[in-house]
Amino acid sequence: MMNDRSPQIKIQIGNLSILEQPKTAFLCSRQVPADAVLKCYDWAIQMREAGRCVISGFHSPIEQDVLHYLLKGKQPVIMALARGVKTSWEPSIQKALEEGRLLIITPFGEGVKRASADTAAVRNDLMIQLADDIVVGYAAPDGMLARRLRLEREKQVEILV
Repeated sequence: MMNDRSPQIKIQIGNLSILEQPKTAFLCSRQVPADAVLKCYDWAIQMREAGRCVISGFHSPIEQDVLHYLLKGKQPVIMALARGVKTSWEPSIQKALEEGRLLIITPFGEGVKRASADTAAVRNDLMIQLADDIVVGYAAPDGMLARRLRLEREKQVEILV
């Protein structure tokens, strides 16, 4: 749902040309039922093996696990932050940046130090705006993600569970 108030990338680190790739947004609620976990892992491995670029916040525990699987591959990855950019990264993130296959973006300035429900919603809107399609590991029925996805009319949305 793009409009003239759609979020824009304010800060980026890494390979900006990754934005030119076809992209799949991966979103998942923080609380995930057990039957969704393995489906998300299998999906991440499929994306890695297919060389598909995935954009996600990689914030929730399941999203962090998906990032772990993706970083074991060679495909491009986009990490969209729900806060400003931090100054140091764990070794796997730093390695992917050095290899030119990771782009870290945020719609927030350096003054936003913590993710919140509001900043996560803005970040999710940015990811949806940039993605060609959307995959949802799990959306809690009454959660923020499910409410946002009910509004999505422009992109194909696949829900794993």
